Amino acid sequence: MAKVRTDSDLCKGCRLCVGACPKNAIEPLKEVNKKGYEIIRVNEELCIGCGQCYKICPDYVFTIE
Repeated sequence: MAKVRTDSDLCKGCRLCVGACPKNAIEPLKEVNKKGYEIIRVNEELCIGCGQCYKICPDYVFTIE
């Protein structure tokens, strides 16, 4: 099954991916990246590798392996 990887340094906290995930596997965090944006985390146990987050992300945060 495909795995999703994230690059938190690219995240700008738009949260589009949170709403796009059909399994609610993406959660917003209160942590910030180097640029000061709140970031997200992918729960790998819930993620099915569908790529919806990858498709909707304007900042290329996601990589599907």
